[in-house]
Amino acid sequence: MTRRASPRLKQASLKTFWRDTRGVSAIEFALIAPVLILMYFGFAETTQAMMAQRRLSNITAQIGDIVAQNPQTGPKKMTDIFNIGNLIMAPYPAAGLKMCVYSVVSDSKGKNTVAWVKPNPAGVGMAGCPAKGATVADISTGVLAANQSIIVSRATYDYSSPTKLVMPTTMTFKRNYYLRPRRSDTVTWVDTL
Repeated sequence: MTRRASPRLKQASLKTFWRDTRGVSAIEFALIAPVLILMYFGFAETTQAMMAQRRLSNITAQIGDIVAQNPQTGPKKMTDIFNIGNLIMAPYPAAGLKMCVYSVVSDSKGKNTVAWVKPNPAGVGMAGCPAKGATVADISTGVLAANQSIIVSRATYDYSSPTKLVMPTTMTFKRNYYLRPRRSDTVTWVDTL
């Protein structure tokens, strides 16, 4: 013979259950912890991406500035300059870094032509890195007036988050800098340098 609980006993048990606050903190933590962990990783991944983007901006400015400071450049100098760019990117892997430096000369009619171009890594095409002798139309006259020249440095970086929790796909950052030569009217390419 089984005993049944009286309705009064059931009501007393339910009141006791609802008033019991032991374990509430553990339950609240179990509900909030996943959201907090996701937020933490999201902030960390976003911060890392922003730092990589800032390094890319520094690289683009630095490689263009180094070239613009000299009246001449060549393959050996450009290899050293691109190595500097790879060092600036550290501790991020330099495998996703692509750099390009080129000189654009404008004639008396305002036609902009690429005088020389050097991409890195060599032989790998980079979006926005034109061929030698190509006509460039995307530079405004405020940046490049007639009978002048500029150095254009471009860089892209494929950033992949180490945890891929919030940013599972690869993001591509792009930067362009336009610099006027400092010590001469144009920076010339010399194959022996």
